[in-house]
Amino acid sequence: MKNSAINATDILLRIKPSIYPEPFASRMAGREKRQLGDFFGLNNFGVNLTRLAPGAISALRHAHTKQDEFVYILQGCPTMHTNEGATQLEPGMCAGFPAGAGNAANLSNDTDSEVLYLEIGDRTPGDEASYPDDDLQAMLVDGQWSFTHKDGTPYE
Repeated sequence: MKNSAINATDILLRIKPSIYPEPFASRMAGREKRQLGDFFGLNNFGVNLTRLAPGAISALRHAHTKQDEFVYILQGCPTMHTNEGATQLEPGMCAGFPAGAGNAANLSNDTDSEVLYLEIGDRTPGDEASYPDDDLQAMLVDGQWSFTHKDGTPYE
């Protein structure tokens, strides 16, 4: 059994920087994730410690149908982009995105300093994600994300 407590920065970085297909995966350059929840074998929700280098983004702007998401800013001042527009965040601020609300969101680091934050989401089967700014949609199938164009054709 693994330790029940560890310094989060001692958990190895996720091996694959992005699960998005190209041309989207390369847009995640400068983002690093430590999958804290996976390290401890959590099955009902995920927790990531995520670092954004200057100029990096957290994800493509997206909304989930069944997954709640929550972010808590630890360091730096990212910009949160939602359907309502852009909001500057700072350490100690948090944001939540209820499942099915349709409020697509992501974070960008438009500063010269690193951003560090926690992201938490549940792992509800059958979740889907929409990406209003990109020709992409996703479906969670057997615990793995499957990506297609908006017309349903798969990425190769």
